[in-house]
This record gives sequence, structure tokens and C-alpha cells, in this order.
Amino acid sequence: MAQKLINTQVQEQQLSQVQQQRLNAQQVMYVRMLEMPLTQYEEYVQTEIDENPALEPDIQENTEATENYEGGEETVNNDIDAVIDRYDDDRYDDDYIPTASANYATTEKNGNDTPVWGNSESFYDTLHSQMGEQDLTERQELIMDYIIGSLDSDGLFRKDITSLSDEIAIHEYIDVSPEEIEKVLTILQGFDPAGIGAQNLQQCLLIQIFRKKATPVTKLMYQVINDNYEDFTRKHWKKIEERMQMDSITAEKVFGEIRKLNPRPGAALGETMGKNTQHVTPDFIVTISDDGEIFFSMPKGRIPQLHVSQDFENMIQGYRQNPDSMTRSDKEALVYAQQKVSKAKAYIDAMKQRQQTMAITMKTIISLQRTFILSGDESDLIPMKLKDIADKTNMDMSTISRVCASKYAEMPWGIIPLKNFFSEAYDTGDGETVSTKEIKKALKELIDNEPQGKPLSDIRLAAELKKMGYPIARRTVTKYREKLGIPTSNLRR
Repeated sequence: MAQKLINTQVQEQQLSQVQQQRLNAQQVMYVRMLEMPLTQYEEYVQTEIDENPALEPDIQENTEATENYEGGEETVNNDIDAVIDRYDDDRYDDDYIPTASANYATTEKNGNDTPVWGNSESFYDTLHSQMGEQDLTERQELIMDYIIGSLDSDGLFRKDITSLSDEIAIHEYIDVSPEEIEKVLTILQGFDPAGIGAQNLQQCLLIQIFRKKATPVTKLMYQVINDNYEDFTRKHWKKIEERMQMDSITAEKVFGEIRKLNPRPGAALGETMGKNTQHVTPDFIVTISDDGEIFFSMPKGRIPQLHVSQDFENMIQGYRQNPDSMTRSDKEALVYAQQKVSKAKAYIDAMKQRQQTMAITMKTIISLQRTFILSGDESDLIPMKLKDIADKTNMDMSTISRVCASKYAEMPWGIIPLKNFFSEAYDTGDGETVSTKEIKKALKELIDNEPQGKPLSDIRLAAELKKMGYPIARRTVTKYREKLGIPTSNLRR
């Protein structure tokens, strides 16, 4: 007799305890605040003030525009960091920092004497306005226009003068000699900022030194850059000191002053073409004292000091003193007041937490990248990842990533995104590591200075980089070149 098999499904209920970490309302506010650059943060705070009547700005005007800090390493135990990475589904890895597009900008004052970071004029317009102050012929103005249009993002004129002469002849049907171009270029090099229009970094630094008041120190600075430039680029400070017969105190003073020069005079003027620069409000302003100490401040912008409304506090206290006489509407009013006060206190605490976290992160960045901050030279960047900052501050990597997202720092030599402080390490093979940004900079300089009409292939570029102490493979050169937005050699002819 055949047996019929019957499948049955049984549903069972089981009880189990699972421990989960969730962000409370204050932590959510903190995470959101941490991601915001200053301008967006200002709007966020103002919206909260408008929506929460228990949150009031101080009546007394806040004259303190910034909070000042000394650069240096500091650690913090942040309880919120343990659960921040559960705030959203997009996890931050060690190499990812959210970015926002913006250009370098200068500063100007509005009617309230509040700093407005940005400039409605383009790089071209700024230099063109200075050109109008010169006694130039129409021919010289035309040449000046072409020179300004040929400046790179650093404000340097790296194009071959003969090539520019040919370019003007082709487009304007005017025969302009290289001597005429050099004469106009010299006029441009007298514009502000000092160093603009220089044909290379050496000339850029020399122009800035020449503009300084003549002193024994500036004379030595000139000798270092003019007569010992190769050793200067290789940072052979001891060799220069011995060759110039300087004592250690004088040498330290001279080298310190040289580090204050701006290797990128065009960085503060924005784009080199006629597009308006976007406004960038720096979240950190870094300054360097005469003795080389680094300090930074955090602008508060239009954000006032906040406190909990005393009227709401009194209302809650009054209801609590007579609980038996409360009507239903009184109870509803008490609940409403308690909710608003509770949210106001949480909001103020989250603001303080944001300020503390950002300050500690910036202090640690400064402690690790001190040499780069002093020089402004990307070759001085040490390899640094989000994890390096996280380890030193005892904070989560996602917290560091949020601090650096869309934030900018104003340095003595220009405004840069915080993400520019981070780079990967590359092993040179002799036990040393260099920043990939340093290699990319060397690669760009090689391509910028390659022979006219004879661009270097990626294999040749790899060979040249190896001679400079960067033994990277051809495929790595290709990857870096593509990241720099530079076309292949066939398209650079």
C-alpha cells in the first residue's frame, strides 16, 4: 500500500533579547551639524531658533567673531563616536572624504564689517583692473590680455614666450616679438599679489623677496633662492648654511622667512578665466606667529550665543508648583514647554560638541602637517589618512570624515579644502615613504615643462620620475595623470 507524504509547516514564536545601539535625537543633531560647513550651519541654527521658541539668542551682541586655539595634538574620548557610523547606510572608509566644489577666494568687507569670503570678480577681472592703472598702449594691452589668459592656477606664466608670440600672430594677425612680450610680462610682475606672472617658482620667490624692505635677512634670502636654488628645492638646509657661512640662529631666521613666502600667488585670486568665483567661507583660519608657532581660529559667522528661554523655565516651574490645580489645557501647555526646553538644551549641547570635535580634529591635523602649513609646498605633505587622525584623537573615522567634509581652512598662503591634508603613502623602495600628492605635483611639473610639440609618453614620464627619486610604474603614472585630468601624449602635441 502506497503511503502519501504530507508536508506541514509549523510557525513558532520565540522571545530573544538583542542589544542594539541607536542614536537619540541629540546625537542625530550632532551628526548633522558635524557635516555642515559654516554657511550651511548658520542657516541650520537660524532655522532652529525660528522654530523653537524656547531657544533664544543672547540679547547682548556677541563681539567675539572667532574662537582661538593653539595648534597641537589633543585626544578626546567621545561616547557618541561609538554609534555614529550607524547613523546612515553610507559607511565612510579610510580613503573617502565627501567633497564640495569651490574655488579659492579673497576676502572683502560688507557694510557690517563681517568678513565675506569670496570675490564677485574673477582672476582675470582683478588683474585687468590693475592693468587699467598702467600707462599701456593698445598693443601692450592686447599682449597683457594674452599673458593673463595664459597664467596657470598658481598665477605663474609657464608658457613659452615664443609660443605666445605665435599664438598672437595666428589669432590677431599681429607680429609681436618675444622682447615685447617680456617687457609687458615685467609690468605684470609688478601687480599684486607679489609673484604673480613669474615664469617659475624661483622667480616667483625672488620677486616677493625683492618687494620686501632691504635688510640683512632679505639679502640672505635672495642669495639662498638665487644662488642655491637647487639645494633649496632639495631642502639641503645644512649645506646652504655652510656654503653661505651663516650661524645657526641666522640660518633659522632666514629659512623661517623664506617659508612665509607664497609659492602660489594666484591661489587667492580664484580662477584664471572670466568665471565668477564661488564664495567659500573657511571654517578654520590658520595663522603663524613670528617665532613659527601655529594658531587657528574658528569663525562663528552669524551664529549667536544661545540659551534656554527663562520664560519657558518659569512656566514649567509654575505648573510644577501647583499640580493639583492644573486643567487639561495647562497639562498640555506643560508638556509642550517641557518638550521645547528639552530640545533646546539638547541643541545647545550638540553645538558645543560640534565645536569641540572640530577643534580637536584641526589641532591634530596641524600637529601632523606642521611643515606643510609653514611652507605651503605640497612636497612637504606627509602621508596621512583618516585613521591616523582617528587613532590620535580616540574618535571614529566616520567622525573625522564628517569634520573634513566640505570644510575649508584659510592658510597664510591660500584657502584649501581640509581633504587636501590627506594623501596616501608611496614606498620609494629605500625604506622611505612619500605622499602621493608630492608625486602628482612632480608629474604635473614634468608635463608642464616638456618640450614644445614633443610630449613625454607615460613610459618616459615614469623614467624621469625615477630619476627624481619616485620609482613608480608606468601604469601608476597613467593613473595619476588621469586623476590630474591631463590627456595622453598624443593629445598634448
